[in-house]
Amino acid sequence: MGENLKEMSFWEHLDDLRAVLIKMAVVVTTAAVVLFIFMPDIFDRVILAPCNGDFVLYRWIDRLGALIPGMPQLGGDFHVDLINIQLASQLYVHLSTSFWLAIVLSFPILLYLLWTFIAPALYQNERRGVRRAFLFGVAMFFLGVAVGYYLVFPIILRFLADYHVSAMVPNQVSLDSYMDTFLMMVFFMGVVFELPLLSWLLGSIGVLDRSFFSKYRRHAIVALVVLAAIITPTGDLFTLAVVFLPLYLLYEVSALLVPKNKDISS
Repeated sequence: MGENLKEMSFWEHLDDLRAVLIKMAVVVTTAAVVLFIFMPDIFDRVILAPCNGDFVLYRWIDRLGALIPGMPQLGGDFHVDLINIQLASQLYVHLSTSFWLAIVLSFPILLYLLWTFIAPALYQNERRGVRRAFLFGVAMFFLGVAVGYYLVFPIILRFLADYHVSAMVPNQVSLDSYMDTFLMMVFFMGVVFELPLLSWLLGSIGVLDRSFFSKYRRHAIVALVVLAAIITPTGDLFTLAVVFLPLYLLYEVSALLVPKNKDISS
């Protein structure tokens, strides 16, 4: 442990932690206030963009569909109209979305502030490893958020918005339902993309090694196919593959980041 850490008492550590938490709260609050001001435009241009047939994923798949017979057509005249059924829902969604997006966008700053508290407790070589892990974790989180926004959520929305148990029951999508699904899928994919970092950490402390991934690769493929089928219940192989491949690549990247000098699979 660092010399500065040895000279500090428990209460001094607590004071430092409180100071870091206050800074983190100020960063999130400031970002949330700024986002709250611009939220109507963010909703129109970003959050509600998958509701229209000209969304980038739909146009891309439609272009492929023109070249490959049997490909699904996702764009065209597709459009989802949202409704509000509770008096305070729009204000609540405005506030809550500003808060959650503030956490996402300020994620690197929050990790840096947390790093300033943890760094004095580490040796120099440990600091280099943790610094790389933090940077990698941030990059993978934002990559997962992008995959959730541009790929997973639009496919789910496209399927569920047109799904009918009966032609006599029209779909009317509420704002609350849309935002719950949007935030859940986007943040879920951000967390899922932290799998390589988690694997690296477990490998660093000897809990995992590369032979584990080799032994259970077939099991993982089946599980990921099932997960992709749950996420994209459209029934066509193309959309299933589009979701499955990023998940499988995460598995292989995780395997590459884990040491192979210990055999825990036996």
